[in-house]
Amino acid sequence: METTLLFHKVLTLLAILGALACSSSASAKLLDSSKLEMFVDELPDMPRIMAYQIVGGATKSKSLNIGMFKKKWKFHRDLPPTPVYGYGLTSRTATVPGPTIEAHYGVPTYVTWQNNLPPNHILPCDLTIPTALTNKTMGIPTVAHLHGGIHAPDSDGNPNSWFTARFEQKGPTWTSKGCHYPNNQQPGNLWYHDHAMGLTRVNLLAGLLGAYIIRDPSIEDPLGLPNSIEFDRPLVVFDRSFRSNGSLYLNSTGDNPSIHPQWQPEYFGDVIIVNGKAWPRLTVRKRKYRFRIINASNARFFRFFFTNGLKFIHVASDSTYLEKPVSTNETLLGPSEIADVIVDFSQSSSNVAILANDAPYPYPSGDPVDEDEVSSKVMKFIILPHKEVDTSRVPKSLIKYPAVDLSSVAQTRYIVMYEYASSIDEPTHLYINGKPYKAPVTETPKVGSTEVWYVINLTEDNHPLHIHLGLLKVLDQTELVQLKEFKNCMRELNDAIKCNVGNYTRGKKVSVPDHEKGWKNVYKMSPGFVTKIVVRFSYIHTNASYAFDPTLEPGYVYHCHILDHEDNDMMRPFKVIK
Repeated sequence: METTLLFHKVLTLLAILGALACSSSASAKLLDSSKLEMFVDELPDMPRIMAYQIVGGATKSKSLNIGMFKKKWKFHRDLPPTPVYGYGLTSRTATVPGPTIEAHYGVPTYVTWQNNLPPNHILPCDLTIPTALTNKTMGIPTVAHLHGGIHAPDSDGNPNSWFTARFEQKGPTWTSKGCHYPNNQQPGNLWYHDHAMGLTRVNLLAGLLGAYIIRDPSIEDPLGLPNSIEFDRPLVVFDRSFRSNGSLYLNSTGDNPSIHPQWQPEYFGDVIIVNGKAWPRLTVRKRKYRFRIINASNARFFRFFFTNGLKFIHVASDSTYLEKPVSTNETLLGPSEIADVIVDFSQSSSNVAILANDAPYPYPSGDPVDEDEVSSKVMKFIILPHKEVDTSRVPKSLIKYPAVDLSSVAQTRYIVMYEYASSIDEPTHLYINGKPYKAPVTETPKVGSTEVWYVINLTEDNHPLHIHLGLLKVLDQTELVQLKEFKNCMRELNDAIKCNVGNYTRGKKVSVPDHEKGWKNVYKMSPGFVTKIVVRFSYIHTNASYAFDPTLEPGYVYHCHILDHEDNDMMRPFKVIK
């Protein structure tokens, strides 16, 4: 017992030293963000990188070298420049978020992600969670994941495929410097971000994320939706806190410091950033605009609405078009979800529209966002007075994909979400199916198969579940009854069937919102509910086989996309088989 205690103390001491080596600017005070004036910075449009080229009238693939650089970034007019990590073709052109990569359907993209980061991290780290960063790691591990991409395992950004600057150190599943993205999937919205084991939350907080769009003009142009850089814009939204010297703030003390010196279950910043600016403003014309809204926060959910009553017309969700447009007054986005919406400013009765947020944090049972809180405002639209000719439209029908055929389901699985707490009732870690990431693979879907997963959330938080490679569709959501009794059984047996889950799925049914009934790659799993999803391990828009071998190593993963949860073991590997 004494030996175990001594070992734990030594481990904790090493972790504290590691955390101190990672952090910076700890002496500067936390900024009172209410002192920053809102809506003083113009909304930027991030640089666009074309991932293809036109040669002799034909669309050809292109190779990109995209680096990760440490630089300083101005988030607000009155905030000192902030040390960040940004993606870009050069250090000078690197941005936060990174450049928007424009891909063409059927034309592959080749990217070499280059780590040019310095040896020590700008944010606190925690060596007591499963992490690529140890006291033997020389440099900052990184690996890019194309979220929503359908590609081979060795290009998926496996968390253990990390590498440090100049590829001097590499993770156990690293294979090559280059990534190949076939772009053979349906057109839609993706985004890229870091995915290094145990460092995703701090690497994204530092700025390693950006938008990626796959376009297919042959089927998208006839829809007549708003287009061009001016009228079709990604909005990458996330929250941050700052110190008075402009540096990013991340609490360096964990809720269970004797167990995890730094790790906390959720990160929430009080400054809302859109395309790299705090509460920006955008002057718009009285016409339709298309906004591809990406929630790139670590843990914050956004429930967006317009203060003047403007509506969202949803045309796509995550990486897939809807069958028909859906109009809503508000839209709830969990971390990593994407809402692709049309906003018609000609319908505004005022010359100003504030995009606002009222989602509690943590969601759904956390602190409410009061109207006077700075995190209740996202950005401001200034609407020009004169209505103009608008040739864009919102068609009655969009893109229809084949219906789900439940008769062809090859496998049914139970996916259970657990949270564990210390003696002071503070979270220590989270598991899926009661297993850490390093436990052997238990999910082995077949290539081209359709599976049904019953996702059982036994925690108090909503967890956005993201499945790499596969696409999912939500069938129903059922509240669990006698939850405490069922939890006790599951903690003991970790087996939904042996615990007679059918006896507990007798609560209220919650319908799936119309704009979320299409194919997605992430969905919000409500606490105390069983969410039934169908998962497809093939293309949904064609009967063709994958243009790669998905059975290769290192396989794929699925996880909660609250990054603080993902980093502390709420992630599992899966292996596709033939």
